[in-house]
Amino acid sequence: MAMCRTVYPLHGHTPSCPSRSLLSLGFLITVTLLSSNFAKAVPAGETAITSPNGSIRFHLSANGRLGYDVTLKGTPVIEPSKMIFTLDGIELTTNATIGDIKTYHINETYPWRGVHSVAVNNCNGATIALKSPNANYTLEVRAFDDGVAYRFVVPGDPGQCRTPDEASTFCLPDGSRVWYHDLSGHYEGQHTNNLCKDISAGQWVAPPMTFKLPNGAGYGSVSEANLVNYSGMALQDTGPGEFTLMLAHKQPPSHPFVLRYGSNDVARLSHAASVSGTVTTPWRVVIIGANLNTLVNSDILPDLCPPPDPKIFPQGLKTDWIKPGRAVWKYLDGGESSLDGTKDFCRMAGELGFQYDVVEGYWTRWSDAEIKDLVAYAKQHGVSLIFWKHSRSLRTPEAREEFFKKLHDLGVAGAKIDFFDNEHKEIIDLYQSLLQGAAKYHLIVNFHGSDKPTGTIRTWPNEITREAVRGMESSRLRDRATHETTLPFTRMLAGPADYSVMHFGARKQNTTWPHQIATAAIFSQPMLTYAANPSNILANAGVDLIKSIPPVWDETIVLPPSEIGKLAIYARRSGDTWFLAVINGVDAQTIQVPLSFLGQGVYNSMLIRDAGSGPDAEEIEHKISRHDDLLTINLRSGGGFIARFTRK
Repeated sequence: MAMCRTVYPLHGHTPSCPSRSLLSLGFLITVTLLSSNFAKAVPAGETAITSPNGSIRFHLSANGRLGYDVTLKGTPVIEPSKMIFTLDGIELTTNATIGDIKTYHINETYPWRGVHSVAVNNCNGATIALKSPNANYTLEVRAFDDGVAYRFVVPGDPGQCRTPDEASTFCLPDGSRVWYHDLSGHYEGQHTNNLCKDISAGQWVAPPMTFKLPNGAGYGSVSEANLVNYSGMALQDTGPGEFTLMLAHKQPPSHPFVLRYGSNDVARLSHAASVSGTVTTPWRVVIIGANLNTLVNSDILPDLCPPPDPKIFPQGLKTDWIKPGRAVWKYLDGGESSLDGTKDFCRMAGELGFQYDVVEGYWTRWSDAEIKDLVAYAKQHGVSLIFWKHSRSLRTPEAREEFFKKLHDLGVAGAKIDFFDNEHKEIIDLYQSLLQGAAKYHLIVNFHGSDKPTGTIRTWPNEITREAVRGMESSRLRDRATHETTLPFTRMLAGPADYSVMHFGARKQNTTWPHQIATAAIFSQPMLTYAANPSNILANAGVDLIKSIPPVWDETIVLPPSEIGKLAIYARRSGDTWFLAVINGVDAQTIQVPLSFLGQGVYNSMLIRDAGSGPDAEEIEHKISRHDDLLTINLRSGGGFIARFTRK
């Protein structure tokens, strides 16, 4: 038998169904095995799973080849589509028959960080036994009130080595509009949009792929969850409205990967990856909602991932050495790459009330004694340090152990690990090994040059954020107004994106200062890194409001008339304080926003608006606000607005 070599060891994940031991971590959990009351009666060779509120239906057919479709209140979201799963080149989804169906219901809440502080996992699930001429295996389906997910599980003996592949499809209803970018920059692309029938055949699409259904029926977004021990997926247009799942070995190598790693690595990772033992695919996910607020507030991706291992993270997400915060970063807006320059950034970060300073690779010029002195100085200002490292130098257990131990011994809080640029299983395994090694030394991790998030931040809460976005680093991006009003409803549906918010110089392109400040409240992430030199933040007239923007939120509401690529309006709550953040696309407009999200009583409010004609024109206003007020906001092209409402 051929040996299946595991390049990077994986942490043994706990089962995806919640366990009793998690009750001590503040979880409210109900897992119930049920009769098939939500596995609806359908013709022979078919079955259907409905969501708890009955609005979403996943229909499976096994007539010749496995297929499925999905509806929202009876309206198609995914038209009849194919399920194609192969093992060692043999398709298991042809001539498969449905056997026993075991249904269950999950209803749990758990602490979260990002768009809200408590996540809800409420779904109906089914484990469907399938028998093909070549194997017996399982299809697991879950239906949520805001989406569906499925995955294949093929049992296997430890050490048994097999090679999976997939070519399942997602067929969109005619008239759907799709937002997408290709894989040339890996996950650092700029979205365009088209009706699905007008997208060129062969077009590559980096998930999540967001689409708007025709006739105002709602929205969907296709992605994957719990990507571990497997290669990542992208999509390719294979016909009008049809998008086919393609694993990493079939995806074109990105320009960054070719540039940094060369033809030998490209050739090696163009082969399908083998899996030892049981083969479990990631969850194939469609987030579904009648409006953008539902998409943004969906917890499906983390819901489908195991909770943290309490042996590694004793308090789960709230483990004491994992602290969300704001960061300064000397890379995009000037500053000295010296020890004294870094100390100056730490001092200013402290003045802003920020918690981190991200230090690029120039830290390697300093002695251990100098670094310890820097760490002590930063600590005096309430600031912790994050050190950059190239992932290529961390490919062995010995290298990871040496690096993480060094950071720990020097008092550094975590690592910014860069340049992955590929989602072959070999790289996915590396992420897991890095997170496990970092957790051993109580270090947080920020992944750059990375793949899309898939919800595994729930399992590994020491992953504080990751990039996988065309952010402020991209100096060539001209239409930042459209780009920044697209990302909240596309890439950011997958999880935190280290965009590097808020720049007051040329990089902001066709956006205004109020727009840039508002992005800090919309592009939230557990470590919110600012692009602007902290001296420029301190000098801004709106600094008092900027200093108060938190990295994570208790509640988020996406308000109408938000529209992808044109306008994003977020009402967000932290404790008793509300923020209203608005970023505009290229078309100037005037909007009216009811303040009904505010509670009863009176609020002191600070408002930052567009003013005048220059890009730096901002107007500061202080006033009293109440929940029955109607706020009129004039937005310039690329303009913005942000307000803070503090209860009196």
